[in-house]
Amino acid sequence: MYLLFVLIPLLIMLASLLVGRYPVSIATVIEVLWCRMTLQPCQVADIYQAVVWDIRLPRIILGAMVGGCLAISGAAFQGLFRNPLVSSSILGVSSGAGFGAALAIILFNQVAATYTFAFGFGILAVVLSYLIGRVYNATPTIMLVLGGVIVSSVFSALISLLKYLADPMDQLPAIVFWLMGSLASARFSNILVAGIPMLIGTAGLIAVRWRINVLSMGDREAHTLGINTSLNKGILIACATLATAGAVCVSGIIGWVGLVIPHIGRMLVGNDNRVLIPVSFALGASFLVIVDDLGRLLTGAEIPLGILTALVGGPFFVYLLKKTKGGGW
Repeated sequence: MYLLFVLIPLLIMLASLLVGRYPVSIATVIEVLWCRMTLQPCQVADIYQAVVWDIRLPRIILGAMVGGCLAISGAAFQGLFRNPLVSSSILGVSSGAGFGAALAIILFNQVAATYTFAFGFGILAVVLSYLIGRVYNATPTIMLVLGGVIVSSVFSALISLLKYLADPMDQLPAIVFWLMGSLASARFSNILVAGIPMLIGTAGLIAVRWRINVLSMGDREAHTLGINTSLNKGILIACATLATAGAVCVSGIIGWVGLVIPHIGRMLVGNDNRVLIPVSFALGASFLVIVDDLGRLLTGAEIPLGILTALVGGPFFVYLLKKTKGGGW
């Protein structure tokens, strides 16, 4: 069964190479991929090579990485906070990244600066949330959540301030479009740069996923089992933050993936985080690639990913509220 969760994302990614405004046959896709990976001369027309290799492939790979990172971070935070209603942005990383991106657009209007500022301020937001959560020299989950709410609120207000100050003809549209989330500008260079923190964060969460099971039982029980709760919470938060910040800095703010996908994973494999964490990554990767395909195909103009994921996540969140009555597990 686990092999299925590896094959499904790969098959969806391969199928996504075929769809778009410019039709490409599967034989052409396979030939282009084979020639580029083996460095052999390719008989396919240049236009097909550009569509498959330079436009669609980096976008699909980046979409899978972003979706997987958001989903795996959401699953980790839900286990850590023992609450099914939290997501990967609970500690303010999305709001911080949004402020960093908006600031970079106003000051520099360069893609590299936007990625750098978004990543840096996303990390800063989580650090501030963690420091607020340790106001009593401890890290109780409720204080971490409150810290995240405070930091998110402050950065959201700062984003509004920058939007108010931005040039309405040039800078403001760029900020608004970035905040809605998109993979339209995906290139292999984005994958190489943002892939490093995403890979580190994902690998860390997979490596320590069994400790989420222990921490989800509560601090007192974890102490009884010999687990240093503060240290392990810090490791989990750092890994989830790296994965989320790396994803958000190149894709913009894409909500709901970290909330919806882990619950779909639980419906399929249960609550054991040793299985749920990698399954969430596979489901998140598949989900965002499919959503990105819909965004490219549904209308003549590309629909931002944040809109489509919200249309799915909103009704599902209502379902979760009804099922959990707003409480924890």
